[in-house]
Amino acid sequence: MDHVDQQILFHLQNQARISMTELGKYIGLSQPAVTERVRRMEEKGIISEYRTIISPDKIGKHAAAYMLFHSRDCNAFLDFCRSTPDVVECYRISGEHNYLLKVITDSTRALEEFGNQCDKYGTYTILIVMSSPIDHKFLIPSLEEGNLNMLS
Repeated sequence: MDHVDQQILFHLQNQARISMTELGKYIGLSQPAVTERVRRMEEKGIISEYRTIISPDKIGKHAAAYMLFHSRDCNAFLDFCRSTPDVVECYRISGEHNYLLKVITDSTRALEEFGNQCDKYGTYTILIVMSSPIDHKFLIPSLEEGNLNMLS
């Protein structure tokens, strides 16, 4: 991956819906050249998908929490997590707990109800999110920071 690919990734992570023509103008390449580079990065798995980030508050999801979970039966617990829309992320972790979940619901009462549903799968600690001072950071740093050399 060269400096041009890094520039492409920087712009795509900031605005995935940018047109290939506009992206080409930012980095000084033609639309076909940019399209080909993006296609190659998709094929290599460097770009794995494109997403829309939805504001939970705007759709009535006002309570977020992380849940440290120690399951009794991993398969049953994972089936439960896959089937409930409240679990938006699930990580297998090491240590005292074996899973870390991110749960988003419409209220703290709904978080409590979710916890009650989890009782049969194991033990847990719920950490309610009060605010998100750093909600999201990009993987490719700002081009102005001069940190792109680390990706070479």
